[in-house]
Amino acid sequence: MAAYFLLPAGLSVDVPLVPPLDKSTIPNIAAYLVCLFIKGKRVPLLPKDQMARWLMLAYVVSPFVTVLGNADPLIAGPTFIKGMELYDALSAVIRQGLFILPFLLGLAFLRAAKDHEDMLMVLAVAGLLYSLPMLLEVRLSPQLHVWIYGYFPHSFLQQMRGDGFRPVVFMGHGLLVAFSTMTSVIAATALWRTGRRVKWHSGGQATAYLMAVLLLCKSMAAFLYAVTLSPLVRYGKPKQQIRVASILVLIAMFYPVLRGLDWFPSQIIYDAASSFSPDRAQSFDFRVRNEDMLLDKANERPLFGWGSWGRNRVYHSESGKDLSVTDGRWVITIGQFGWIGLFAEFGLLALPVLLSARALRYLADRRESIVLGAVALILGINVLDLVPNNPMSPWTWLVAGALLGRYEQLLYIKRTQSASKHHLKYTRPVQDIPAH
Repeated sequence: MAAYFLLPAGLSVDVPLVPPLDKSTIPNIAAYLVCLFIKGKRVPLLPKDQMARWLMLAYVVSPFVTVLGNADPLIAGPTFIKGMELYDALSAVIRQGLFILPFLLGLAFLRAAKDHEDMLMVLAVAGLLYSLPMLLEVRLSPQLHVWIYGYFPHSFLQQMRGDGFRPVVFMGHGLLVAFSTMTSVIAATALWRTGRRVKWHSGGQATAYLMAVLLLCKSMAAFLYAVTLSPLVRYGKPKQQIRVASILVLIAMFYPVLRGLDWFPSQIIYDAASSFSPDRAQSFDFRVRNEDMLLDKANERPLFGWGSWGRNRVYHSESGKDLSVTDGRWVITIGQFGWIGLFAEFGLLALPVLLSARALRYLADRRESIVLGAVALILGINVLDLVPNNPMSPWTWLVAGALLGRYEQLLYIKRTQSASKHHLKYTRPVQDIPAH
């Protein structure tokens, strides 16, 4: 969490063979090495669930096949992108392996109910601490990244809203800060319901304060997420929370399919948005047109995509100018790694949420059920936000691994108890057997 919140955005170290090392990959490697060599704890390379195994193998191996199918150069006017080589294939597999490390760490070490409750506490406390530099930037404009690291990582104009500013701090964009704060709101709300204090605040005080900070982030989507989901976490049944989380991940899974089949009602949504806000309608239309361009390009190599180095983007045939704008994670993934890569990545993130409905049936403790529902909801909204945005972070993978690990642990306990009862049934003392 500290690395994601504090390391510079948009800065990476390019090392031969491995993908660029940045704030997403460096903490993954560091945490893995600490667990392996300092703590002496073995990290499993594959989950026990069969579906998760196949999805993970597809996620890691499919980029290798992508590279093999993209040996040809890409030429558009003066723009020349060389064909991919075996070196790129090995690098792509290592890249996927580094990204998936938090999933494996969560799967191995965040399996118990207390682990999940502590994870919610970390999210809530991090939100409270991060609110201090956020409030400073709301007042002074986003300057901390410039003051400390010497450059601004994104467009400054995009951080201006009305008469004020979105806080950016060290995340690279105001939308990422708002989304992280929204996650902290949900975590604080869950702790409020369990009766646990968030360090020096009660759960209710922490929730109210973080909600006020989120409002100052000037992100309508993140604020609507929090306003909708916080009451569900505070008053809804865990079963209802997991049901909503499952709906969210299914929407994220089906949206690319509907867009690919041209069944999504884009025109109807555009007309409705026009009557509400012409600016929103124009933004939606711009997004849809770019997605259409990128989908047309992706469908030329639908199974395994075009690979990296910008080969998935759309270029003008004569000038070579890049015509595309990629916002959503799904359209980036489908362009780079095709439908196989898309379903592997989104499926691996969505599966723990869908399995948590079964895990809930194994729980009798109310507090544990509340925590499980909140964690599933946090992951569900993270997966849904991958449709319009690209907020993929190590924490998303860590939560997914933790939720799958919780399911595996509960399933193991259930099977062990069933086996014990079965054993006792057939090993009763002779005197307990009725004479007849």
